Amino acid sequence: MRKWARLGLAIDGSRKFRVPVLRMLLIAAAVVGALICGIVIFYYQRYSGMIDERISGKTARSESRIFGAPKRISVGQVLSPDLLASYLQTAGYSSAPDGAATGGIKTTPSSIEIRPSANSYFAGKNATQVDFSRGRISRLRSLDSGDRLISADIEPELLSELFGQSRIKRRAVTYQEFPRPLLNAILSAEDKRFFEHPGFDPIRIMGAALADIRSREKAQGASTITMQVARTFFFTISRQWRRKAKETFMALILEHRFSKERIFELYVNEVYLGNRGSFAIRGFGEAAQAYFGKDIRDLNLAQSCFLAGILRAPNRYSSAERKPERAAEARDRVLALMVANGFVTDQEAGEAKDMPLGIVSGTYGAGRSGYFVDMVKDEMLDNFSESELNSRSLRIYTTLDSDLQQAATEAVEWGLKNVDRQLAKKYELWIQRGEEVPAPQAALVALNPHTGEIKALVGGSDYTKSQLNHALAKRQPGSVFKPFVYAAAFENALDGREPVLLPTSTVLDEPTTFYFAGKEYSPNNYGEDYYGTVTLRDALVHSLNVATVQVAQEIGYGRVASVAKRLGLNADIKPTPAMALGAYEMTPLEIAAGYSTFANYGTRCEPVSLQRVVSRSGQLIQDAGYRKRRVMDPRVTYLITNILEDVMNRGTGAGVRARGFRFPAAGKTGTSQDGWFAGYTTNLLCVVWVGFDDNRELGLSGANSAAPIWTEFMKRAVMLPAFSNAQQFERPEGVVSVTIDPETQMLATPDCPVTRQEVFIAGTEPTESCTLHEKNLLDKLRPTTWFRRLFGRGD
Repeated sequence: MRKWARLGLAIDGSRKFRVPVLRMLLIAAAVVGALICGIVIFYYQRYSGMIDERISGKTARSESRIFGAPKRISVGQVLSPDLLASYLQTAGYSSAPDGAATGGIKTTPSSIEIRPSANSYFAGKNATQVDFSRGRISRLRSLDSGDRLISADIEPELLSELFGQSRIKRRAVTYQEFPRPLLNAILSAEDKRFFEHPGFDPIRIMGAALADIRSREKAQGASTITMQVARTFFFTISRQWRRKAKETFMALILEHRFSKERIFELYVNEVYLGNRGSFAIRGFGEAAQAYFGKDIRDLNLAQSCFLAGILRAPNRYSSAERKPERAAEARDRVLALMVANGFVTDQEAGEAKDMPLGIVSGTYGAGRSGYFVDMVKDEMLDNFSESELNSRSLRIYTTLDSDLQQAATEAVEWGLKNVDRQLAKKYELWIQRGEEVPAPQAALVALNPHTGEIKALVGGSDYTKSQLNHALAKRQPGSVFKPFVYAAAFENALDGREPVLLPTSTVLDEPTTFYFAGKEYSPNNYGEDYYGTVTLRDALVHSLNVATVQVAQEIGYGRVASVAKRLGLNADIKPTPAMALGAYEMTPLEIAAGYSTFANYGTRCEPVSLQRVVSRSGQLIQDAGYRKRRVMDPRVTYLITNILEDVMNRGTGAGVRARGFRFPAAGKTGTSQDGWFAGYTTNLLCVVWVGFDDNRELGLSGANSAAPIWTEFMKRAVMLPAFSNAQQFERPEGVVSVTIDPETQMLATPDCPVTRQEVFIAGTEPTESCTLHEKNLLDKLRPTTWFRRLFGRGD
């Protein structure tokens, strides 16, 4: 009994002891559970706030972004719904826009509704319906007012996220727009159970952990697509289990907050896919354009597999066009996975392997606008610090026309190949001598002559190889400077200065030695052809060097230098004979600004690259405005324009017409060590330079090097709606046109065998009629002459 009593006491004591312990354990578990719940709730709220700010559109990316100019479309324009939709997607529009989208589009087979958002260039205004018929725009209608339109402006293209750690290009694509073959390729390559797991894949995580333990380093990844979205938007890329835990928790929240389709959309629009030129490519929509020059919907199976394949090591495959074995490696790896996952058959995979990938080479992104973007960045840094531009999310709207920029890029690429063909023999000679063969360079600047807006700019042959912007590099302009000499000469007629020089005034063109400041200067004409006594018109039309120096000497070298400086050209120009032939260095952009004086009837337009700068909230930060000033009488500039039209029709620029450019235009060739051409229509001015970086002689005239590029560019430009309406140059008040005898420069009579129109500043035109051909009238009055005519007889 005692034994059992003692045992009972022991048991009872044990129970008494266990009850507090259990209670303490339960309390501790409750505390721990509450603590865990509190931590979970805390991080859930914190991460949800991060999601709201980062993904839901309340906080935009910090990088300032640079855009081109709005694009104009018009009724009758050749354009398809697919092409317009693709462009708008490039500009940030979506068929399912969220708060961060630039705008929304609604498409049918024959129409597109365009509705800009508050984040657009138009700040939510300018909604437009575009109707199509037979490959053209058949109707434009304002959705705001209901009015029918002849033309409409649509969103400018994003050129670059300018001030982040790298330049970035994106092209948003919705889940509905995403092609199924590419979706399946991505799932095979990255996360085949994406539509099944809750945000993380335990099987992959365990496999990665075992691999890390075996290798004793964090080498394996186990990230699902949702975890990659979490990492891309919120965390670093370091391989740490602490970061992996945060990433996993964020993935769970994302899966709770968003649909699988939305998460996939975030992933495919943000994932890094390598570099092309100086641009980082984000998202598959942009990658399709960057690697293949295609809309994402037009990719074939092989191309889809390549893009999915480069996710593993984007930088390794960025140069796949130069290393095709790497491209095949990426493609074939994903094709094998797609076969294993049942997305394609072995036969389909084999056919895809036989397809040429068609990766485009060249200078994507940077090639089209890199030099211009650099110029804009330099201008912005004059007013903002780089840290400000990195944090303020500015929207920088520029003057660049994307279609015109493409035309400029294509024209320069074509033109440099043309130069290479002409210099092939010289290259062979350099190689025989053991000399390095330099690559010719080119620059092209196109302006709106009435505003100074830079509409297109190419600064070199390849931005990825050299960032030197030749549009801003000083070189001797040669004969493109000559119009400024003749403009100074014609101004004498207004100022009452002597001598009064007119287009019909004559000058002697023959080998001549000029003396200035105790030095001799003996210029030669190009090709050493001399014309004797010539008019000023013909001296400029045929670009005669000696005659031009004669003109400069007659009016005074100081007068020419003064006029050139007034027009904004090189402030260091010295009044010397060589100045008249373009011996003082200037940039192509400087020449373009000077020529705007002629194209704009005496008003010089300062080149402008910025339209306006807008803050994240839409507040106007900077409005660039136009900078114009009257520097010359419009009568004088019209005389120059009229003569430069003659240059194009029968002078050194006649090759422009021979190559098929028929629009009214004025222009001038130039040849120094380099080749130049400067010319303009009533709505577009363009200057082209061609030469070598080391300043060696090009050995080609401007007519054979720069003028062909100018022509190819302008032929493309006038096909665009905004530049297709070039007109005849209007004669300003105070300029008269009279018919003269070109032999005597006097008023023509009915007896003059040849006549032509000449323009004069009113009051300087000839008043006397030609007397050289009066004998023709006397012949008509002889009896034998009228007798033979009357009776049909004679000797």
